[in-house]
Amino acid sequence: MRLIILTQDERSVLPGAIDYLLRRLDKDVEVVGAVIFSASPFGKSESVITKTQKVLSIFGLRFAIQYSLVAAAQIVFGHGSVRRVFSDHDIEIIRAGENINSPDELDVLASYRADIFLSITGNQIFKKPLIDLPRLGILNLHTALLPNYRGLMPTFWVLKNREKEAGVSVFWVDEGIDSGPIVSQKRLALSPLISQRALVKATKFLGMEAIVEAIDKIKSGDGSVMTNDKDKGSYYKFPSAGDVREFRKYARFF
Repeated sequence: MRLIILTQDERSVLPGAIDYLLRRLDKDVEVVGAVIFSASPFGKSESVITKTQKVLSIFGLRFAIQYSLVAAAQIVFGHGSVRRVFSDHDIEIIRAGENINSPDELDVLASYRADIFLSITGNQIFKKPLIDLPRLGILNLHTALLPNYRGLMPTFWVLKNREKEAGVSVFWVDEGIDSGPIVSQKRLALSPLISQRALVKATKFLGMEAIVEAIDKIKSGDGSVMTNDKDKGSYYKFPSAGDVREFRKYARFF
């Protein structure tokens, strides 16, 4: 089975999680390339200045400093970057422009003859020509128990809402928002003391296990899926500064 991984250059948790995934995949699963988008927590690619302004206005200076220190420690003591992880595993970085849905990018991706595109924190909208490009489709990891907590930053909202359980879902991408049929889902009991960063890390690594499980199912010919009924779930946008103030009453980021 041939995979292309679509991800972003987030340096806090993703490098270690993706390294873990690449070590867990069976030998008959070949990652033939990777597309790395610029890092953005906002669900879309934006300039560094715009992202910095948004982080400061919504989360505050203390959060920005703490996040920067965590990212710097990851670079020094961890796996470094997503790009470095792929390089260490001899996986080709596929050049991607600002719009992965453009005809030129689709032509490049088509040349790799992938069976599945695997999206891990991909932050571009996938349109139908891209969804239809791989032989079997696009799998996406979402760090929540779909159909609940569709949308952005599910770990933030789970903690803000004081849930007792979190989880991950691997699903087939369709043209909706986190609405495709679910191939694999795993649950995680929450400690009342867990930080959002710890939950992000826990769900990313649990997500890698869910991805391995999903790929094993697909390879075995098991086409069973779970219904992902968005009418029975919930959807959240990016939090506001007010949401962050409310979050801090019950939870912590680090």
